[in-house]
Amino acid sequence: MTEVEKIALVKAMSDETNDDTIRAFLSLAGETIYHYVDPFQKTTMEKALETCGSTQAKAAAYYLNKRGWDFEGGHSENGVNRSYESGDLPSSILRELVPKCGVTS
Repeated sequence: MTEVEKIALVKAMSDETNDDTIRAFLSLAGETIYHYVDPFQKTTMEKALETCGSTQAKAAAYYLNKRGWDFEGGHSENGVNRSYESGDLPSSILRELVPKCGVTS
């Protein structure tokens, strides 16, 4: 998935229209995914993210939509309840990723 396709996908999943802001959140999401799928960093980030384009876009949209309520554990106001899963990315996104592993000696 190209960067242009990722930006278009994030725009469709969030209210953000600024390409530079979306690139920043894609970068943040990419680093998080890279450290998850390749914890020993045996490949480059670009190589590790080749098959994770849509997941990276979902993660970036998640970060964008969560902006302003970072780390919120619970919130209720005027009948609206917010709560976020523990950790950085929700398990619903992380389930799409397969970490690489290997034998260490």
